[in-house]
Amino acid sequence: MPAGLGGVCRQWQRNARASAWQLGTRAARSATHRTNTAAARAPAEHMSSQKPRVVGLTGSIGMGKSTVSAMFAARGVPVCDADAIVHELYASGGEAVPKVQALFPPGTDLLDADGGIDRRKLSPLVVGDGAKATLKQLEDIVHPLVTDRRKKFVEDNLRTSPFVIVDVPLLYETGGEKDCDAVVVVSTADAQVQRERVLARPNMTAEKLDAILKKQVPDEQKRSRADFVINTATSLADTEAQVDELVRRFTEAER
Repeated sequence: MPAGLGGVCRQWQRNARASAWQLGTRAARSATHRTNTAAARAPAEHMSSQKPRVVGLTGSIGMGKSTVSAMFAARGVPVCDADAIVHELYASGGEAVPKVQALFPPGTDLLDADGGIDRRKLSPLVVGDGAKATLKQLEDIVHPLVTDRRKKFVEDNLRTSPFVIVDVPLLYETGGEKDCDAVVVVSTADAQVQRERVLARPNMTAEKLDAILKKQVPDEQKRSRADFVINTATSLADTEAQVDELVRRFTEAER
């Protein structure tokens, strides 16, 4: 499948992992973060007084970002997903496939049965202290391709929509917040709830989770830098109400 834009940045993700979302919510309901929801929190001081048009959506692993992204999409908001772009770039015929292959010696087994990059085979080659240089080379290939597609998506959709969501898991880690008018962080503000959610996933281990967290800006820092925070420590209905409030703000606010 060619790495076309149409199948990548779209209003999607309707099959969110509701069971993982609900895990541990009772313990987190009393968290003080409840008062820091999108509905209650004022915009950060550094945010423009104008209505934001490009809204970055991010959050650490296990915080419910994908579910929130799907909620925005279900409300008709154009959503561009960085992970989905990477999957398309790595798919058979994808623009990144020959470039990634060229990083490694001829004959290196990187491909899946369809001729795309198999992430399970690629991961051991770019993880670890001895592979930092290779990882940097890989990022130098993939990040510009993702950025180009995201920019085209934003330009195309802002012609007809009051705002767009740019869903980027590593938004702060890659400096992507500079390209956004506002940033929404999805968080439970509870590390234990986060661990329970992630460790409930198939093939996830505590060691894998710890390695992932080391690469991510701590949740507390993300919340402190955000313009808005969506609290996912409560129910799906409550989270949907927070999303509705943000859609209203971004759509109806005066410039």
